[in-house]
Amino acid sequence: MRFWRFLLFPFSLIYGAITSLRNGLYKVGLFKSSKFSLPIISVGNLSMGGTGKTPHTEYLIRLLEADYKLFTLSRGFGRKEHGFIIANEDSDAHQIGDEPMQYQLKFGENIGVAVDTNRVNGVMEICRAHPQTEVILLDDAYQHRAIHAGLSILITPFDDPFYSDFIVPVGRLREASWGRKRADLIIVSKAPALSLDEKEQIIAKINPSAHQKVFFSSIQYGDVHSVRANTLVEPPKGRQIILVTGIANAKPLYDFIKINNTILHHFDFGDHYNFKPADIHRIHNLFDKFANKDVLILTTEKDAMRLLKKEIKNELKDYPWYYQEIIVEIDKASEFNERVHDYVEKNS
Repeated sequence: MRFWRFLLFPFSLIYGAITSLRNGLYKVGLFKSSKFSLPIISVGNLSMGGTGKTPHTEYLIRLLEADYKLFTLSRGFGRKEHGFIIANEDSDAHQIGDEPMQYQLKFGENIGVAVDTNRVNGVMEICRAHPQTEVILLDDAYQHRAIHAGLSILITPFDDPFYSDFIVPVGRLREASWGRKRADLIIVSKAPALSLDEKEQIIAKINPSAHQKVFFSSIQYGDVHSVRANTLVEPPKGRQIILVTGIANAKPLYDFIKINNTILHHFDFGDHYNFKPADIHRIHNLFDKFANKDVLILTTEKDAMRLLKKEIKNELKDYPWYYQEIIVEIDKASEFNERVHDYVEKNS
């Protein structure tokens, strides 16, 4: 591994130089960063994925949806259609991407969900179509410098923080770690129970600027739902599980499920994996071998969005497919919530 990192190191230096030059051109104003007159909150990370960005975006939705007319705007990673789209009840992950589809299914009655690779155009289109919009959440937009977010939230995982990582391809960082300076709030996600001293040591390594505040969040596993019917079921306990994931880091879920169940097999696909009928047949073939053992097929909520595509959904009938919901809890939540609310109220 060290040998390969040594060979890839020059490419990381080149990539880092390019991203640093780009950021520098934005900083001095040679590249334009568009500002808007309504509150815009950006949620993102420095690394390639697996930070828990989606449940943190959902946290913000729950925090704001009752008081403000809210829209989420994502690029719709992995979708097959292009351009600006506002999600509706007929949308699927093929059209808008898995994460926006998740927001639409869970919150679509109370908020708007839109996708556009061009975030500036996306905000303008949202405001044209829904001029009553009061707040926009930019999903995974930390490196999208063409739009200025009034409040920028950076998420870094506890077990792989940006200060211990390196720029791709040697590491997983999209840009150099000093990019953290653009954030207003920094969240250390997926953190275990930590003492005050342990938190202070992490904060010291992050080295926040005077205007920045560091928070810690932890994963909590919520309800279990049927994939096809989206109905609640009892969390599995003492069951035989076939685990199916297509996310950046499935280890926390694997470890959680293993506490009370036996995992017969883990189909571990790549992040945002586009499931094919042949994949489903492989999974079902394994299920049929263990059908007499009361087996469940369990996946993540994000993966379930891609399994609901028309060409896949019908393949799931007659098989017990379920997904595990994930939520986050933020340490010092009242302070975090207050900072978010203060920003929105002062800029509305």
